[in-house]
Amino acid sequence: SFCILSNFFHFWQNKFCLGFLEVTPERKFYHASHRPHLLARSHPQNQRPRHSLLETNQKIMLSSSPSSPRLGSPSSSRSVTETVNGSHNFTIKGYSLAKGIGVGKHIASDNFTVGGYQWAIYFYPDGKNPEDNSTYVSVFIALASEGTDVRALFELTLLDQSGAGKHKVHSHFDRSLESGPYTLKYRGSMWGYKRFFRRNMLESSVFLKDDCLKINCTVGVVVSAIDCSRLHSIHVPESDIGAHFGMLLENEECSDVTFIVSGEKFHAHKLVLAARSPVFETDFFDGMDEDNPEIVITDMEPKVFKALLHYIYRDTLVEDEDFLASTSSCTPSLSDTFAAKLLAASEKYALPRLRLMCESVLCRDISVDSVANILALADRYHASDLKSVCLKFAAENLVGVPEVF
Repeated sequence: SFCILSNFFHFWQNKFCLGFLEVTPERKFYHASHRPHLLARSHPQNQRPRHSLLETNQKIMLSSSPSSPRLGSPSSSRSVTETVNGSHNFTIKGYSLAKGIGVGKHIASDNFTVGGYQWAIYFYPDGKNPEDNSTYVSVFIALASEGTDVRALFELTLLDQSGAGKHKVHSHFDRSLESGPYTLKYRGSMWGYKRFFRRNMLESSVFLKDDCLKINCTVGVVVSAIDCSRLHSIHVPESDIGAHFGMLLENEECSDVTFIVSGEKFHAHKLVLAARSPVFETDFFDGMDEDNPEIVITDMEPKVFKALLHYIYRDTLVEDEDFLASTSSCTPSLSDTFAAKLLAASEKYALPRLRLMCESVLCRDISVDSVANILALADRYHASDLKSVCLKFAAENLVGVPEVF
């Protein structure tokens, strides 16, 4: 058996190991054992030094490489860290009545949004720290929405109500911060002062007037972004489509429908009105004779209808002193005001954005005297946001308006 293995090994060595591979520019991989004329070249005396092939390849590579590297245009970027700022004014009316609510209990402002987060001002009439025994009032800014490691700068200002402008200011802005911006870890985290002001000094100061305190809060949320290199920039102006459509409204030649309101004529365009209001769309193309060029409006004043068209074409409220001042006097005839009439028009023609604009105007002057009338308007014209504000105001001021509800 040993002889058999020895003979097999000898046969395998002669058959396969004598062959070698040669690489030439003309041919790839030849087995010398299958090419007799190459076998002689496999003899050590006839072989070229092994390193010559490497040298040849190196020469080819060097000759084919460029004389010097070519670099493309360099790119660049920069990291920009800045703050998104916003402020909120918080008025605390009835300070003397707020005293005594207890240490650690606060009066909160409405939430306000800065940098994509909700914030609130907390005022502690009896202080936040039990150890101070209600000697100080405390003021804090709280993160009122979900957030993790929100970095921000803050400024708290107690306003001088004497007109001298000597406000009490605690600010992170416009000064170097050794440890950087303040970090709020989670919802409910706060920044502020447990000993914001000594109470006995506050109550005899210019900051308290008519039992009222006014606090201004500024929040600067820190944001970072990568700004790619821009050597040039082009300013894009704000859209002026409203102005162009407003010019279209003033152009009577292109109009195809006329409204008659108390004898006054208003020219408009069916396609524009139909695109903005589903009610007009139905009137013009489903339920009304399309050839009728004149429509009589009997339930609206000319001034209100003009404001309605102004919104439809320009997407803004009309700049009218009567409209803006319509709720300044709280009278039982609130439904006769310009804002209330335009609210009714927004309901009639299914214009939800106009309705919200009117709700916002009516909301400005909600008071103990006006809340009942405004609530009635909100209920009549399905102004849900305005209705919610009225109900919230009434719940917070039940002592002042018991006869209404």
